[in-house]
Amino acid sequence: MTEPLHVTRDGHVATLTIDRPDKRNAMTAEMWAALPEVLAGPAADPAVRVLVVTGAGPSFCAGADLAGLLGGEDPLDPMADLRAHNLAAQAALREFPRPTIAMIRGHCIGGGVEIAAACDLRFADPGSVFGVTPAKVGIVYPPSSTRALVELVGPATAKYLLFSGELVDAATALRTGLVDRVVDAEGLADEVRRFADVLASRSALTQRAAKEVVAALSAGGDGEDVVAPWYRRTIASGELPEGVTAFAERRPPRFGWTG
Repeated sequence: MTEPLHVTRDGHVATLTIDRPDKRNAMTAEMWAALPEVLAGPAADPAVRVLVVTGAGPSFCAGADLAGLLGGEDPLDPMADLRAHNLAAQAALREFPRPTIAMIRGHCIGGGVEIAAACDLRFADPGSVFGVTPAKVGIVYPPSSTRALVELVGPATAKYLLFSGELVDAATALRTGLVDRVVDAEGLADEVRRFADVLASRSALTQRAAKEVVAALSAGGDGEDVVAPWYRRTIASGELPEGVTAFAERRPPRFGWTG
């Protein structure tokens, strides 16, 4: 039996696949709980420069599996355990040390949007549909998930999605900032791979510093305490000397920092 979450690597690009296509890749409580450990492998692998997150079959992820929604031990908050696993999974994806790209086809609903929003970038095909659906089942959306949504689409569109639970198409998702690129279905995988290769050719030190500074700014800080050590690492790591030398010699840089 295929594991519902698995990672493969091709060169510098690792791919995390949500592999439960008969359920449109809906996430069970066990899958949420397993995701941080699944991500730990590629996070610790210095050969991995980019992580792509996708779903098996025609859908990205249709959200949480409702069959286990009320299975918690606390009768007054039966979703407590599931929520904890869900939030830990999102945090592990947000904190992945290299760039992450969600490659989205078909349904990206509920927890699927949480997964996609936890990635750094989102590429989708024109047939994708998106929805944030807690209002359809009476769920209170947690603050960290709400903040991630607001950062992408702004308060008004976040309220539209959260209040209504309505689905929006890929064109609307692109216009509102929920996705970064819409690419024709036939060329989506090739374009994601092309762009992942571009990212893999850039300075991983610059990318790591940028991720940490953006996270600090999003949390309300000014980022100065986060970025200060990175200024010195540009020299100590050799990344900046190599970048400047490569530019002067008109050749691609050979960055070697892996963190």
